Amino acid sequence: MIEPRHKRIRISRQCELIGLPRASYYYAPKGDDPYNQQMMNRIDEEFTKRPFYGVPRMTAWLRRQGHEVNPKRIRRLMRRMGLEAIYPKKKLSKGHPAHKKYPYLLRDVYIDRPDQAWCADITYIRLQQGFVYLVAVMDWHSRYVLAWDISITLADDFCVQTLERALMISRPETFNTDQGVQFTSADFTNVLEREGIRISMDGRGRVYDNIFVERLWRTVKYEEVYLHQYLTVADARRGLKRYFHFYNTERIHESLGYKTPHEIYFDKPLDRQTKQAA
Repeated sequence: MIEPRHKRIRISRQCELIGLPRASYYYAPKGDDPYNQQMMNRIDEEFTKRPFYGVPRMTAWLRRQGHEVNPKRIRRLMRRMGLEAIYPKKKLSKGHPAHKKYPYLLRDVYIDRPDQAWCADITYIRLQQGFVYLVAVMDWHSRYVLAWDISITLADDFCVQTLERALMISRPETFNTDQGVQFTSADFTNVLEREGIRISMDGRGRVYDNIFVERLWRTVKYEEVYLHQYLTVADARRGLKRYFHFYNTERIHESLGYKTPHEIYFDKPLDRQTKQAA
């Protein structure tokens, strides 16, 4: 991650080291059509609470809130945000036709240890004017976020770079994602195959296949994103860096026996000196 106050390495050099264009770091969104931006923010908030809302329901809900919108606009905005409703049954829609499909390998599998399964996903993060995309790689058992990044586009390179950073920490037996084109791309799957990791992909629209990362997004948005008004990409990066450190090392989870993800993943608490240094 970029450290703007680093005493020895300039921002331009840090960007070069992680493969981030310097313009992307300093990018301040010019803003979409104000009404579209307002609708995207409302869609984001409602979809976070009700991820089973597709275009018809989301359109109807917005109309009940007094917005004169049509399904064509909402479909376009949800597609731009990378949102697809989840359903309790498998849909017939398909991913990128040129990309290889992988089966879902975690059905009825009891996850009881770190690195047994990792998952990744992408979500929409709003700014005051505009938005960015957030990707995260998480350990299923401990909920520990191993790596994350943000991007102004949905190009797959930022997902691949995030995966590579996660693999510097450890390596899972199985890696699960949805069938988004960023995860079915050869650039992404080749990294997993190179490391001998089993690739698992949930069926499009399956409600429970990647539920832990969906809960992560809800937590991040309600505890961080919706409480702050990020102006620039750099603001979002600083805020999310602060939050993910808190999430991993200080936020206790009832499902983890009131321990932190760090304690479960590394099987030990974070020492006080490391906390203060972060």
